[in-house]
Amino acid sequence: MTEIKADDAAMTARRRPRRLESRGSRVFGACNAVFLVLLCLLMLYPFITVLAQSFSAAEAIKAGQVSFWPVGFNIDTYTAVAKNEQFWRNYGNTVLYTVVGTAIAMTLTTTYAYVLSKKHLKGRKALIGIAVFTMFFNGGLVPNYVLISGLGMKNTMWAIVLPGAISVFNLLVMKSFFESLPTELEEAAQIDGLGWYGIFGRIVLPLSKAVIATMVLFYSVAFWNDWFAAFLYLDKSELFPVTLFLRNLIAGASTSASEGAAAAGTTTASVSANIQAVTMILTVIPILCIYPFVQRYFVSGVMLGSVKG
Repeated sequence: MTEIKADDAAMTARRRPRRLESRGSRVFGACNAVFLVLLCLLMLYPFITVLAQSFSAAEAIKAGQVSFWPVGFNIDTYTAVAKNEQFWRNYGNTVLYTVVGTAIAMTLTTTYAYVLSKKHLKGRKALIGIAVFTMFFNGGLVPNYVLISGLGMKNTMWAIVLPGAISVFNLLVMKSFFESLPTELEEAAQIDGLGWYGIFGRIVLPLSKAVIATMVLFYSVAFWNDWFAAFLYLDKSELFPVTLFLRNLIAGASTSASEGAAAAGTTTASVSANIQAVTMILTVIPILCIYPFVQRYFVSGVMLGSVKG
């Protein structure tokens, strides 16, 4: 019987007319593929250039000879940076700020968004209005500085992780996602005896992996790349994130890398030409390693969260 069904399916497939691809479709596909390849190369060019400069000699970089391939291959600068305690201390600070900041931001964003997704909540419109208001208006740079100083958070980790704990854009996306979840699931959970905390922790969050992964990516990249808050609120170099260390190198305000190079037996000129490239590469590596594991959730998370306004 199974063989007869298989033969019938094969005959049906043979009788079904094949969909012929038009010449215009083939030309469009080829042009689209070429355009996307060129666009990818254009996006990768700056990163490849910086990577090549990090392994190149100072003279080649100064002469503008480095493009895709290292010229005068050397790893002296990597060795110097690896022996620079200040760089790794700031690197550890960045990891700490990113992990703690993302954890706090996700806790506040998910709970706030879940509350706002309940249309029967009294004062819901006022809470949404308060959040949206902050997207367009804020106290300004000086009042924020006075506030952080007055709260005693200056020269502490909290000055970095708390002011940006909630992104209103992420909040609204997650709110829309929670609103798109079937209400029947929560009603069934309530019948089984679960309270609101149980529903949120055991029903809603497991169904929200896509949008949660997307928000984690958004928050972690924002905290990892942020240097301006540290520039404002931190005076002690041992508390700096690595992005502020890199900013000081680019601005010529730090000589710690040159001191590390001298300790490693290299010349200051050799390090100063490509120290920025080496630091950039070491700074961006963690994000490049994490992004492929989260990227598959990116499109689905954002699109699912944007079904409803």
